[in-house]
Amino acid sequence: MFARMKEDIAVVFEQDPAATSKLEVILTYAGLHAIWSHRIAHAFYKKHFFFLARMISQISRFFTGIEIHPGATIGRRFFIDHGSGVVIGETCEIGNDCTIYQGVTLGGTGKEKGKRHPTLADNVLVATGAKVLGSITIGENSKVGAGSVVLKDVPMNSTVVGIPGVVVIQDGVKVKRNLDHQDLPDPFADRCKRMEAEILALQQEVHRLTNEKGRHMS
Repeated sequence: MFARMKEDIAVVFEQDPAATSKLEVILTYAGLHAIWSHRIAHAFYKKHFFFLARMISQISRFFTGIEIHPGATIGRRFFIDHGSGVVIGETCEIGNDCTIYQGVTLGGTGKEKGKRHPTLADNVLVATGAKVLGSITIGENSKVGAGSVVLKDVPMNSTVVGIPGVVVIQDGVKVKRNLDHQDLPDPFADRCKRMEAEILALQQEVHRLTNEKGRHMS
C-alpha cells in the first residue's frame, strides 16, 4: 500500500512542475486525495459493502470536488490535474499512466445496463472539460482535446477534437478533416435565410395580386 502511495506522489512530481515538496503534495493535492479515497471505497465495493463505499466516495467528493464511483476500475500512476468537476462513472475502466484534467466527464449516455461507461487504455490523456460518453474505448497513447465530446471508439495513437469528436491525428499523421470554422453549420443563420426567402416569396405574391387587382379595376 505504501509503495503505491509513494508511486502516486512520484507521478505528481513528474506531471506537475508546480509541485515543490512531498508535504505540499500530500496535504494539498485534491486529485491525489480523490485517488486514495477511491482505493478504499473500491475495496469495500468489491466486498459488496455498497453503501459504505458510496459514503466514502461522496465524502471524498465533498472535500475534493471530484466524483469517482467506487465501482470504477483505475490502474497505476493515474493523475488528476486541477480535478474540480471531474466525474468518473461506475463501469469506467482506466489503464495505467492516464491523465485527466478538470471538468472531465467519463460518463454514460442513458439508463442502459451493464458496461455503460468508457474504457481508457494505457497512457491516455483527456484534456480540460472533455466529455467521453458511453461504453467506448479510447485507444492506447491517445489524446482527447479540451472541450471535446467523444461518443465513438478512438483508435490507439490518435488525437481527437471537436463536438462530436473526430480523429485529427493518427500515428503521427494528420487526418484530413473539414474543420474550417467558416464551414461549420449554423442552424440560426440557416433558419434566418429560410425566413428571408419565405418573406420574399410572400412579398412577390402580394405584389402580383395587387397588380392583378389593379388591371381588373381598370
